[in-house]
Amino acid sequence: MPHTTVTIFRFDSPSARWWIFTQMGLAIGKLGKTPGLNFGRLLGSGGGNGFSLWPNFGIYAWLGQWESRAAVEAFERNDWYQTARAKASGITTFHLRPTMAHGEWAGEQPFPLSNDYDPTKPVAVITRATIRTRKLPDFWRYVPRTSRSVYDHPERKLSIGIGEYPIFMQATFSYWTSGKAMQDFAYKSNYHKEVVQLTRERNWYKEELFARFTVLEIEKIDGGAMVF
Repeated sequence: MPHTTVTIFRFDSPSARWWIFTQMGLAIGKLGKTPGLNFGRLLGSGGGNGFSLWPNFGIYAWLGQWESRAAVEAFERNDWYQTARAKASGITTFHLRPTMAHGEWAGEQPFPLSNDYDPTKPVAVITRATIRTRKLPDFWRYVPRTSRSVYDHPERKLSIGIGEYPIFMQATFSYWTSGKAMQDFAYKSNYHKEVVQLTRERNWYKEELFARFTVLEIEKIDGGAMVF
């Protein structure tokens, strides 16, 4: 059965941070050839709460859409992952099953969907957008306020800004106690509703994707990558 993972790595030492920074360029070809991987991205993160223009050189994420859970387990035995594990101070992997998606990521919708959705159970959400260059100042004027508002929601367990490139290719990953809690934030938060409306009115994005996932398992190594 198709399987999605989001793995968050924390790197503390200067040498480990330099290594993973170089991998943003060097590992693309190698990871793309991983057996059983249908779609993968190595992603950096923003500073502060993850939604800053300034990068966080200690937190990175690996997103994979796999043919099966067995393909994930095989990847975790390969040389690249074992090197990353040895250098990381903590790792958290979210094992996910996509239940809804719309939009595209690099011209495709990469997540095969299932009907395995229960709004009372934990969910994760990925949003991703490529921002039009001329719209960047306007976009970044609103993002910090909206990102701060999610931290006031008691049923948000984790939210982080990630992306392939700083400033104009942005994504978020969030984990919620239930699908209902996530929907309450999406439709009842004044800041979030404002940004959704502005997105449409001001045509910020060249490309965007929203995907919702059932959370199957959360696997932590060495205490996990982040506190949540």
